[in-house]
Amino acid sequence: MSKIRIIACLILLAGCSSASHEPLLGTLEWDRISVPAESSERIVRWFVKEGDTVKAGQLILEMDKQRIQAKLANAQALLEQAKAQLAELSHGTRIEDLDAARAEVSSAQAVQVDARHYYARQAELARKQYVSQSALDSAKANRDKADAAVASAQAHLQALIAGPRSEQILQAEAAVKASQANVQLLQISLQKMLVHAPRDGLVDAMPFKPGDQPPAGAGVVSLLVGDAPYARVFVPASTRERVKVGQNYIVYLQDNERAWKAHVRSVSSDAAFTPYYALTGDDASRLVYRAELLFDEPDARNLPAGVSLQAQSSN
Repeated sequence: MSKIRIIACLILLAGCSSASHEPLLGTLEWDRISVPAESSERIVRWFVKEGDTVKAGQLILEMDKQRIQAKLANAQALLEQAKAQLAELSHGTRIEDLDAARAEVSSAQAVQVDARHYYARQAELARKQYVSQSALDSAKANRDKADAAVASAQAHLQALIAGPRSEQILQAEAAVKASQANVQLLQISLQKMLVHAPRDGLVDAMPFKPGDQPPAGAGVVSLLVGDAPYARVFVPASTRERVKVGQNYIVYLQDNERAWKAHVRSVSSDAAFTPYYALTGDDASRLVYRAELLFDEPDARNLPAGVSLQAQSSN
C-alpha cells in the first residue's frame, strides 16, 4: 500500500514539474504610441511614410490652418477692442464727451420746454372743449417723454463727470485677460496644426491620407518606440505564482533557431481567457495572465513585431 502511495506522489510531482516548465506562447511586440489630432482639420500633407525612422520633434504632417487662423484674427481684434475700452476707462472722461453730454442735456431741455408749453395750451383748450380728450392725452404723452429724455441726459452727464467706477475698470481688466488667454490658446492650436513626433520611433501606421479630415482626438500616426521589442506571453493560472519579475527566460521565435535571452518586465494581476493563437490542447477554457519579457541582447532591436514565439524559463 505504501508503494502505491509513493508511486502516486511521484506521478503528481512529475506532472507539476512538467507544468512549471511548459513553454509560454506569445508574440513579439513593440511599445506603441498614438499621436492624436488636435482638432478636426483636413490633412494637407505628410512629411514621412510608413517604415521611416523619426526623431523627437521631427515634423510628421501638416493640417489645414485656415479655420484656426480666422479664429485667431478675430480673437486678436477682440483683444485690441478690450484694451481700448480699458484704456478709455483708465484715463477718465474726455472733455469732448463732457461737451457732447452737456449739449445733449440742453437739447433735451429745449424740447421739454416746447412740450410743456404745448401741453398747457392743449389743456386750456380742452377745458373749454375746443379739442378732444385724445388730443390732450397725446400732448401729455409728449410732455412726459420730454421730461424722461431730460432726466436721462442729465444722468448721463453726471456719470461722465463722476468718471468710471472701480468695478467698471476691474471688469474691463478681466475682459482683457480673458481675451489674452483666448488668443494664447488659439496660437497653441495653430502651432499644433504642425504635428511633430513626441519621441524617437518608427512610423508604424498612417491611417489617414492627404485630404482626409480625422475627428479631433483621433490618432493620425502610430509610432513604435523603445530601444527594443518585447515578448508578450500568456502565463497559465496554474503557474502564475512561479513567474516573477526579473526571472530569466529563453525566447524562441518562429522560423528562427536562435535562443534569445530575456527577463520578465511585468506580469498582469488581471486574468483573461487564453487568446486563440496561444491555445494548446485543452487550453480553450483556462485563464491566463499576460506577461512581458524584455530582451537582454542589443541586436534584438532589429526584430520585427508580430512574430509568434515561445518562452522557456532558464532558472
